Amino acid sequence: MSATPQYLLDAIEVFRNPELLGEGAPLIDLKAFSYDELKTLIVDGLGEKAFRAEQIHQWLYLHYVRSFDEMTNLSKGLRERLARVSRVSTVEHVGSHVSADGTTKYQFKLDDGAIIESVFLPFESHNSLCISSQVGCAMGCTFCYTAKMGLSRHLSVAEIVDQVVNVRRVAGESDEGVSNIVFMGMGEPLHNLDHVIRACAILTADKGLNFSRRKVTVSTSGLVPEIERFMAESNVQLAVSLNATTDVSRSKIMPINDRYDLEELMTCLRELPLERRQRITFEYVLLKDFNDSIDDAKRIVKLIHGIPSKINIIPFNPHPETPFDIPSEETVEAFQRYLIDHNVSCFRRKTKGREGMAACGQLGKPSEEKKTPRHLRKKLEVLREELG
Repeated sequence: MSATPQYLLDAIEVFRNPELLGEGAPLIDLKAFSYDELKTLIVDGLGEKAFRAEQIHQWLYLHYVRSFDEMTNLSKGLRERLARVSRVSTVEHVGSHVSADGTTKYQFKLDDGAIIESVFLPFESHNSLCISSQVGCAMGCTFCYTAKMGLSRHLSVAEIVDQVVNVRRVAGESDEGVSNIVFMGMGEPLHNLDHVIRACAILTADKGLNFSRRKVTVSTSGLVPEIERFMAESNVQLAVSLNATTDVSRSKIMPINDRYDLEELMTCLRELPLERRQRITFEYVLLKDFNDSIDDAKRIVKLIHGIPSKINIIPFNPHPETPFDIPSEETVEAFQRYLIDHNVSCFRRKTKGREGMAACGQLGKPSEEKKTPRHLRKKLEVLREELG
């Protein structure tokens, strides 16, 4: 039996002794706990019956309430006790942009004033929600607009989960439910590993948001030790941003490659204990005259050999001050055709939301006061010279 995690022990102690919270200290966010954890918190912390935890859980994840006052089957006394030490988090919806194709980019304001973005993507067969795991990102990928923000901070478990709760409520009102979750918004999910693993457990729990674990995908730029731990502790799907086929080219656009090169990354992925039929998804952003040649396609076939996988190719989505351009339609088709002809499961990611800066690699808003991180500026200058 696993030990009770420290964050839960701390919360129980505060529930028992509200004076420990201290004036001005943040309230305990109930969306940071799984159903079992919430039950432990309510029973051991407040001395209430276990069914109270189930009632609260239903209010949070079935009815999407925003305050304890809406939990009408709880006594006023219990609601007051809860309100003394805890909260029902609500990331504040401060804006949306709906693209012509139905893609909706949501902007959410956090308690500290930071803004994050999530994107609702309607498809014929399903609707996906692309969510963020950080305010900004530290990875410095040169083709990604979010990288210009640098990293401000990690999102909490509740801030991750609450993006889904808010959009699910809105999408539900419009009869367009969210069926798939992708951690491909702002930030590197595995850089915020503890919170992402806990959030995924809440998203996929039967007594939670009840997403199929096969319909929740976490993307990474290639943090090898974190990949190994993630696959050991979570049961959702993994996507890896590949984006280049040699160490020289990948390091130019993805600094993480200087720490974990292609050989180390591919060895890690090849040795993962995957379940039957489980596959790794490789994301490959096609950048004109940089990584879109048939020689690149040939190297992909060799790189992924022995790894149960599929490739999603993504034509570059432009953004301000980028040195990259969109490859021609003929180039994209030839690239995909070569992979398919060589028995690679390859799909072209349908471009959505590009004109509203809601497409892959376009999220975030760099601060006017905060400059683009120095290491990223240098890499962009070199690339501009190389690409002309």
